[in-house]
Amino acid sequence: MPKYVIKRDIPGIGSMNKEELQEVAINSNRVLNELGPDIQWLHSYVRENGTHCVYIARNEEIIHEHAEKSGASVVEITKVETMIDPTNEED
Repeated sequence: MPKYVIKRDIPGIGSMNKEELQEVAINSNRVLNELGPDIQWLHSYVRENGTHCVYIARNEEIIHEHAEKSGASVVEITKVETMIDPTNEED
């Protein structure tokens, strides 16, 4: 399945404590369980007023469905075409 990066605006999330962040994750996971195996949350990078989340999903539509059911914003969805990292350097 394709990998996506989802930009979300969530005012104040960067200032949330551990328990508040756990509640956000619990809510997201509840909806992911309802939607089944066609969508998987890998991880999120938290910034001051939002997140960049990495998902594996069947398509963008199921990401929007997750957002609607969980109450999470979607500012932008970007499909990952390939990945590079420092190990891609030639010899």
